[in-house]
Amino acid sequence: MTCVIVDYNSGNLHSAERSFQRMAAETTGEQIVVTGDPDKVQHADRLVLPGVGAFANCRRELGAIDGLFGAIEARVQAGVPFLGICVGMQMMASVGREHGNHEGFGWIPGEVVRLAPDDLSLKIPHMGWNALTRLTDHPVISGVADGDHVYFVHSYHLLPKDTDNRLATVDYGCPVVALVGRDNLVGTQFHPEKSQAVGLRMIGNFLCWTP
Repeated sequence: MTCVIVDYNSGNLHSAERSFQRMAAETTGEQIVVTGDPDKVQHADRLVLPGVGAFANCRRELGAIDGLFGAIEARVQAGVPFLGICVGMQMMASVGREHGNHEGFGWIPGEVVRLAPDDLSLKIPHMGWNALTRLTDHPVISGVADGDHVYFVHSYHLLPKDTDNRLATVDYGCPVVALVGRDNLVGTQFHPEKSQAVGLRMIGNFLCWTP
């Protein structure tokens, strides 16, 4: 069994790789592979799409590797468990509004918009720890409690059309969608690989998850 962390030149993936390797060793024993090779993505048993920076840049880099965008779509359509992290979660939306309008995968219908806190003293980007509010039960947040803190670095978030796709939020002068999901898909706006014990718990849950 192989869990592929998709490398499309989106940033340093060492932290994510180490966290997934650690939790794989403690749970399923799955092989963790970091690659941008579409053929390896096509044969993955589990997919992780990380991302940092702007939506438009990530969409462009994904499209720059011949066959990669289609390989990710094919595996998701085949039902393999998928985790999007930060901009990787935003790519699950229909459209991102950062620096223009840019098409996403469309798996979670909705748009990625700039944060708009009511408190104008709150800085954008939203950086640091924030407390989760769970909206529903999901295997990936099993053992995670309301008030558990996770780590964010972002200026935009995904607003799903179907509110049932929201799994958790945080407050940053307004409700911020922190976790989305449906079927074999889940996405975190925060970085589980940087969220210490809570994040490691979610990574382990994801590796054990059979949708």
